[in-house]
Amino acid sequence: MNISTPYVKRDSSVVHRPRNFMSRLGHYANKHPVIFVFSTLLLLVIIGLGAVILDWAVFRGIWSAPDSQACRAEGVGACWAVIGARWRIIFFGLYPFDEQWRSAIACAVMLATAITSCFPRFWTFKRLSILWVAGYVVFYILMGGGVFGLKPVTVQNWGGLALTFFVFGTCTILTMPLAVVLVLLRQSSLYMIWKPTQLIIDFVRSMPLLVVMFVTAVIVPFGLPDALIGEKLYRVILGFAFYNACYQAEILRGGIQSLPQGQDEAAKALGLSYRHRVSRIILPQAFKITLPATINQIVIIFLETPLISIIGFFEVLASGAAAFGTLEWGVAVAEVYLFISIVFFMLSFSLSSYGRFLEKHLSVNER
Repeated sequence: MNISTPYVKRDSSVVHRPRNFMSRLGHYANKHPVIFVFSTLLLLVIIGLGAVILDWAVFRGIWSAPDSQACRAEGVGACWAVIGARWRIIFFGLYPFDEQWRSAIACAVMLATAITSCFPRFWTFKRLSILWVAGYVVFYILMGGGVFGLKPVTVQNWGGLALTFFVFGTCTILTMPLAVVLVLLRQSSLYMIWKPTQLIIDFVRSMPLLVVMFVTAVIVPFGLPDALIGEKLYRVILGFAFYNACYQAEILRGGIQSLPQGQDEAAKALGLSYRHRVSRIILPQAFKITLPATINQIVIIFLETPLISIIGFFEVLASGAAAFGTLEWGVAVAEVYLFISIVFFMLSFSLSSYGRFLEKHLSVNER
């Protein structure tokens, strides 16, 4: 029985309702003594850990210092001074020091593009395409340079948060059309089409993402002519996008299979072509049904971007490692990783919140 639910004595019909929090707590403790004891102990442990962390991070923390000497004193807490001293390398990585303003503006452009695309006014294919193409062109010009008097900067020197945004945005944009192509091939009635597609999807999904990245970065160039090899970063992004497209294709396939078969048959009876049935009836409903899983997949893509640091790219996590990787700031490892965790949490939470907004706005539970 729920503890907040009043109960009635059957013999006298006298209503007994706990009047305040302590009365309800005592009632719950009497009814569930073991759970009450463990819950109380767990709560005390959480409060104790929270107090220790608060004391270390806030009350005894070093918030600003010209060097790390103040952080090495006995009894001090977190060394947040490392963020103020090394924030440039965390956010911009190997990008040339004098040109880092371009990387900052490029990140702002990418964020502005993403925020603008959240407004329902832009939710048409044409407007979203124009918005994202324009945002990407501005981002690429700012980062790469070579025009409008901007100094050229090769992709090997890109790093920090800008590289994370670039990999995440490009991978997400490539994943969706690839997933649509894969799911349509997978749904084909021709055995010679759906069977190989099924094998490819199952094979890719059975491999770790790191293996896919390593293959596209190191092994694929041995089997391609020089003209098709391209930059290692672009190969890794393509492999990253195809890997997630296989997962997204299976998500969409579940949405398509949940649709009533009669809708496709009715569209055929009306004389609609395959292209119109897919683009106007099947896929819009499949995307709407699978929206929560799709948002979850996008968040996963964002959280997996630090894996490119293993291939040798200087994204924000690798940049953070470089920030404390000196003799002076080697005492602030936990602080740098905590700061990067907060950045990732804020961005991931924003993505999840936007997903919930979409679900509510589109009434996902209604078809």
